[in-house]
Amino acid sequence: MRAVFVILSFFIVFSGVLRSQPIPAEDENIPHLVTFGKFAETSWGDDDFSQVFFFSVPENFEDPIYIRIYDPDCGGQIDEINGLFDTKTEFTIYGGQGCHSEEDAQGFEPVGNYKSGNLLASKTFGDDPRYDNNWYTFGPFNPKEGELDPKYGYVFKIIAEGVEGDDGNLYQYFLSTEPDNNVRIEGGNGFCYEYTFRMWNTAENDSHIYPYCEEGTVTVKQINFDWDDDGILRIVSVSRRGELGVLSGEDHESESTFTVIDDEIGTSYDFQFIKRKEPVVINNNVVISVVNQDGEGMKIFNIPIGGVPKYVYKIGVKKIENK
Repeated sequence: MRAVFVILSFFIVFSGVLRSQPIPAEDENIPHLVTFGKFAETSWGDDDFSQVFFFSVPENFEDPIYIRIYDPDCGGQIDEINGLFDTKTEFTIYGGQGCHSEEDAQGFEPVGNYKSGNLLASKTFGDDPRYDNNWYTFGPFNPKEGELDPKYGYVFKIIAEGVEGDDGNLYQYFLSTEPDNNVRIEGGNGFCYEYTFRMWNTAENDSHIYPYCEEGTVTVKQINFDWDDDGILRIVSVSRRGELGVLSGEDHESESTFTVIDDEIGTSYDFQFIKRKEPVVINNNVVISVVNQDGEGMKIFNIPIGGVPKYVYKIGVKKIENK
């Protein structure tokens, strides 16, 4: 008799250290966030003209922090014009009790008490060449001005809202230890519950988001808006080779659901957005959120908890006897 050894299955391992804090982060490969003025048509790719992000700072970090915005004005090279630039975008920062824990702050629409917490800073930008391709800095803030979360440290909230106009404001964030430079905070992170961003204009660039699977999650549903049928959505995890999700068409919402595998609890998913090669879709602004079986938003971290998944085969042994 002889034994034949067969590969039974595989698994995915991941590695990485939380580095922080650009939004979008390098591993996401997303060029810009986008928020349109409130008079824009939703077919331009923004469903509610508002975007909420959170920054987390380690509980033991004591130095002043700064929240920086790249190209906060709406006008010039990066932004998306609709006729004439007439859009104004308000950026507002909150901390303190209820900043993140308030239920409305974790929602997908700018309704209710989503502007919860203590108002720390606010500024409205129109078409201002001073800020075109340039940084604006809020701060300094004491890290303890955020809301303390026992798991994620001190949390700050920033809301971008298109208060006037109908153009698209494209921008980036950075949480920094310095007012004039982007200096990372070790162990910090950024996250949101609904992500509105610009896709690349070339098919050579795949974009990623990293929802985190908390304890108690049974099913995961992704909901996306205005993807213009631009390619495919591939979902990868520690136990999932590459499941396909449903992407939406023009000014349309689509969704798909999958059941959580036990090994995925306490890990990140890698949602990969792979653009189609032809015809090329340009200036594609899109929206996505991810919810559990109770309709509660799952945190989409800019730096994935546990790192970006890496594929490795798991070798199992099964003895097959030949007589």
